[in-house]
Amino acid sequence: MRPQLLKVPRGLPQHSFSVRRDVVPDINNRWHYHPEIELIHFRKGAGTQFVGDSITRFKAGDLILIGANLPHYWRFDNEYFTENGPLHPDSRVAHFREDFWGPGFLDLPENVKIKGLLEQAGRGLQINGATREKVVVLLEQLLEAEGTTRLILLLQALLTIAEEEQIQPLSSIGFKHQAESSENERINNIYDFSLKHFHRKINLEEVAAVANISPHSFCRYFKSRTRKTYSQFLIEIRVGHACKLLIENNRSIKQLCYESGFNNFTSFHKYFKKITGKSPLAYQKEFITFQHDKSFQAK
Repeated sequence: MRPQLLKVPRGLPQHSFSVRRDVVPDINNRWHYHPEIELIHFRKGAGTQFVGDSITRFKAGDLILIGANLPHYWRFDNEYFTENGPLHPDSRVAHFREDFWGPGFLDLPENVKIKGLLEQAGRGLQINGATREKVVVLLEQLLEAEGTTRLILLLQALLTIAEEEQIQPLSSIGFKHQAESSENERINNIYDFSLKHFHRKINLEEVAAVANISPHSFCRYFKSRTRKTYSQFLIEIRVGHACKLLIENNRSIKQLCYESGFNNFTSFHKYFKKITGKSPLAYQKEFITFQHDKSFQAK
C-alpha cells in the first residue's frame, strides 16, 4: 500500500510534541503515515479503521497506539458528514517522535518497557479495559498541561500501556511498509470508491477503471500492496459494516446481510464467523450482554 506522507505540526513553539482535540470527521481523512507515534482516543464517533493490513470497526471509547510510519486511516461513517446532523466526532490525539526526549533516552535501563511498547506499536495496538480508562484520563490532562508536566503525563500514559499484558495488536506480524509517497491518489481513489459502493456488487472492471489500470493489472497491483485480494478487502469492509448494524440492533440478521453487500445468507454467515470468530447472532448477544453489565455496574 502506498499511503500519503503526512507532516504533523508540532504545536506551539514551547511544545516538543503535539496534543489536540478533533471535532470534525475529515481531519487527515486519508490513508497516510508519519514519523510521529500517534495515541488517539475516540470519545465520540464510529467508522471503519484501517491500520496496516487490518480492517476493523472503531467506535466511541476506543484507544489506539500507532507506531512510527505505520499507515492508517480513520473513516467516519457517513452520518458524521451530514451538515447540521445530530452526530459529531470528538477525539483526543497526541503525536510525538520516538527520539523527542533526546538521543539515548529510551536506551536507559529504566525505560526498557516503554522502548518495547513503541516497538510493538509498529503493528498498531488497541488498548482495552482498566488500562484504557487510566490513559484516557491522562490524555485529557495533557490537553491542558504545560511545561514539564506534559512530559510526565505522556510518560505515565506510555508506562501504563506498557505494563498492560493484554494489548491487542492490529496489523499482522508480517506487515511491512516501505515509506514511499508515489501513487497516493490511486490508492485513495480505490479506498474512497470501495467505501461508497461496498453495499452493492462491484465489478472488477469498474474498480480497475477507478485506479486507471487494466483489470488483470489491478488484481496484481492491489495484492502486491495490501497482501490480500480485492475480494478479501471488500469482505472485511462488509463484515465491519454488518457489525455496526448488529450493534444498532434495529434490523433482522437476514436484512443486514443484504444491506452489508452480501448476496446470500450462507456466505455472509461463513465470512462473518471467519473474521470475527463468532456467528452474527452470538456477536449481537455478546454486545447486548456487555452493555447490560456496563449499565448495571454504573448504577
